Amino acid sequence: MRDVAIIGVGQKKVGEHWDVSLRHLALEALQAAMADAGVAQADALYVGNMLSGELTGQEHLGALIADFAGLRGIEAFKIEAACGSGAAAVRMGYVAVAGGLADIVAVVGVEKMTDTLGPDTTTALAMAADGDYEASQGVSFVALNALLMQRYMYEYGYRHQDFAAFAVNAHRNGANNPFAMFRFPVTAERFAKAKMICTPVNLLDSSPICDGAAAVVLAPADAAHALSTAPVRVAASAVGTDALAVHDRRDPLVLDGAVLSTRRAYEQAGVGPEDIDLFELHDAFSIMAALSLEAAGFADKGQGLRLALEGKIGIEDRIPIATMGGLKARGHPVGATGTYQIVEVVQQLRGLAGANQVKNARMGMAQNIGGSGATVITHILGRME
Repeated sequence: MRDVAIIGVGQKKVGEHWDVSLRHLALEALQAAMADAGVAQADALYVGNMLSGELTGQEHLGALIADFAGLRGIEAFKIEAACGSGAAAVRMGYVAVAGGLADIVAVVGVEKMTDTLGPDTTTALAMAADGDYEASQGVSFVALNALLMQRYMYEYGYRHQDFAAFAVNAHRNGANNPFAMFRFPVTAERFAKAKMICTPVNLLDSSPICDGAAAVVLAPADAAHALSTAPVRVAASAVGTDALAVHDRRDPLVLDGAVLSTRRAYEQAGVGPEDIDLFELHDAFSIMAALSLEAAGFADKGQGLRLALEGKIGIEDRIPIATMGGLKARGHPVGATGTYQIVEVVQQLRGLAGANQVKNARMGMAQNIGGSGATVITHILGRME
């Protein structure tokens, strides 16, 4: 196995891109990443995407985007793992380079979600749940997360208002990110008055429906400095899985897939939670932020929310999360989210995060969740001297 590095990153501003097609979104991010890497060709292309067939009527994205980007002829596939598709594509790129199957691999996560009506998009997203025992019963992802949040509050004695700290932190950071969809702060008071979507989940607990694309270029670490002035080492790439249906899990308030994924990543990198300088977690809903902090070892069971309440998740705090706005403020174009997370960790390790820079950041972790926790991909990245 070879060590792997990221030598280029690129991203498209997240938003409602009515006038930009899926292939153009992918192209813009991919061209930016390849320009950053200083390469014009790649040996393989992996495209992270969840909903192209359902929402845009387009599958076969690997060949489509390879051709459109001037890379016709190379190995190219779409990688799907629900909302974890972006990181799953990065994982496949990592495996190809680490295994010596390719030297330069381009990865792009892309999603086009705003061209369909809300109910159609919600129905498509529900395909990441158990079709027979969840989706067929009319349970949407908002409803699943509402059930988890309600149970969490019941078990540990929290109030809904306690979750405001996650939204406040995400929007504070997103305000400084030029690629974020929501570039404005929110207050705890505004959180309390937000429209209820599915009790107890309100609008400010929830990430938005949006379009976007982000890309990375991977190469062998021993050649990285010759290719890039600021390469970043992939210290770990790991996956854990769990049951799709929440009711089939050992404990609905423990993300066992995330526990497994994180543990494997820590072992691969030879580090622990105390060594992580920032954590780009999958805050699709506020409850997932709390559960992710616990699964990744930053808090005991039932104490993830307390980290936010005690002011330990900000840029200058114990474990900075959502440093560029997270899914909540940057946006959550589902198949692209995992690649955005990787790009943001690279920005931090390169010292290019601007007003959101985590001081002396040397090691960052990104965790992308598919469904309500059935597939979890964790990457740990480190600075290269």
